[in-house]
Amino acid sequence: MTDHGPNPDAFAEAEARVRAAEFRDDFAVREIPSPQGIAPRSLALAGDVRPEAHGDSPYGTGRFILLHDPEEPEAWGGAFRIVSFAQAPLEPEIGTDPLLADVTWSWLIDALDSRGAAYHSASGTATKTLSTGFGGLAGEGDGAQIELRASWTPEGDPLVHVEAWAELVCMLAGLPPGSEQIAVFGARKAERD
Repeated sequence: MTDHGPNPDAFAEAEARVRAAEFRDDFAVREIPSPQGIAPRSLALAGDVRPEAHGDSPYGTGRFILLHDPEEPEAWGGAFRIVSFAQAPLEPEIGTDPLLADVTWSWLIDALDSRGAAYHSASGTATKTLSTGFGGLAGEGDGAQIELRASWTPEGDPLVHVEAWAELVCMLAGLPPGSEQIAVFGARKAERD
């Protein structure tokens, strides 16, 4: 998204495009308060894969923040910046894969590319966490988690960027693109009990 000179409606237009996004049925998105002090204007979304009644999903969660600063900060290289977060639990053996961080970053790039989302100045971190429960949590056993924090300067329609973020969160949670109509094993287990 390139801002050529002062355009007071640039953020309003971008905000409307992001809000127009439609998401798969098993990915619930809601607007949340934007972080303060980072940019003059911003819009923040939270998304959860197959969300529970309250709180974040145990399957995968993410945040998408569209920032706008007409002063075009040098580090951004434009008037807009996207900051994103995606997190999902993993099987412990997957969490020990030495290529996991690289694969996670490549999924973000693939999601952006598959949507034709032009961007530059991308940066981020992929963090994998392994855990073992003790005491009262010993019954939970071992666990693992992957987390991707990334930012980039978008070009063009912000709609494709928010769609790419949603695809990334779903992929981290084990839902490949195009699997919207496919039943997930174990998803209805509680109904059968």
